[in-house]
Amino acid sequence: MNPTDAPIAMAAPLARRSRQARIVWGSNVVTVGGDAPVRVQSMTNTDTVDAIATAIQVKELAQAGSEFVRITVNTPEAAAAVPYIREQLDRMGCDVPLVGDFHYNGHRLLTEFPDCAQALSKYRINPGNVGKGDKRDRQFGQMIEAAVRWDKAVRIGVNWGSLDQELLAGLMDVNGRRSQPWDARQVMYEALITSAIESARRAEEMGLRGEQIILSCKVSGVQDLIAVYRELARRCDYALHLGLTEAGMGTKGVVASATALSILLQEGIGDTIRVSLTPQPGEARTQEVVVAAEILQSLGLRAFVPSVTACPGCGRTTSTTFQELAKQIDDYLRAQMPVWRERYPGVEKLKVAVMGCIVNGPGESKHADIGISLPGTGEAPAAPVFIDGEKAMTLRGENIVREFQDIVDGYIDKRFGLGA
Repeated sequence: MNPTDAPIAMAAPLARRSRQARIVWGSNVVTVGGDAPVRVQSMTNTDTVDAIATAIQVKELAQAGSEFVRITVNTPEAAAAVPYIREQLDRMGCDVPLVGDFHYNGHRLLTEFPDCAQALSKYRINPGNVGKGDKRDRQFGQMIEAAVRWDKAVRIGVNWGSLDQELLAGLMDVNGRRSQPWDARQVMYEALITSAIESARRAEEMGLRGEQIILSCKVSGVQDLIAVYRELARRCDYALHLGLTEAGMGTKGVVASATALSILLQEGIGDTIRVSLTPQPGEARTQEVVVAAEILQSLGLRAFVPSVTACPGCGRTTSTTFQELAKQIDDYLRAQMPVWRERYPGVEKLKVAVMGCIVNGPGESKHADIGISLPGTGEAPAAPVFIDGEKAMTLRGENIVREFQDIVDGYIDKRFGLGA
């Protein structure tokens, strides 16, 4: 093997080059773009008219790590409920900003319900769903005027399922006259990007500051999303919101979202993300926030909760003890985070290792802040515990799980507590 003088370059996401928006409620200012961290967004699936149920779900999403939460505002009744949702959240001590999702009648709702317009911190506008021709320009203008009046940020969210048909038809005509016509998907890409950027520039002409504009071009295909956002990022410096539209359910939705978003984020593209999972029956809505946070944490862009490293198991680990311990510790750490964020600043960077045998157990445990290497099949019934890279003790007996959790608690209090 021939050693080289130059070290192997370390991988890291590229720097982003977008303008910075401010999503504000009270004293809570969530910056988006520029040097701000990539933000996590989510969306409720309650009936907005049910203010209590919606406020409860918003708080759950915020506690899971969502930094602003989008709610549907589609009827006069929903618009009337928004101030009460905001009031209920404030009473619960939850200052997460609310984003209003408008389609078709947003211009009327924002005008007729000024309390709704003020209670929201950002408006989401889909240029393909605000009318046609002169009506489209007028109705889009009314929504931008509301944003300017109440000093709100706006996401201009284009979706390939609801594209401006006049724009698309015009681009198709142009394509038909080319000597070498583009593929239909490439024309669709152009329509998405053109709609977003032209709408943003129109909004600026109407008085909305460019830094308060966030763009998105949602599609449901991984390669389509990558192609569209690479070009969108090249053509503008507005902050960008990433996400596959209708990502799907379960493993498919998680894998597709993680694949597409990770590639773009590694290239320095994207300022906010949402993982649009379809919840499985009985599954918590907060799962989409957990997945989004894990994507950012895996890339080293953010730290939300302590990470738990665990081996996948093999023939050496016929006992399920290490799997049960890994899940128990992971669940415990996540459950404690709403309290620990305040009590133990920096605890989200903690690394815990739960390993199943002697092969990689001690090594992985040494790399973690605190780790345990459980005995594998045929190994001595002892579990060495490593703290800050050094072997600290060995646990034995039937209470290893409980004892290790107590050790983790003690380590967190000692390292991250106020007296640390």
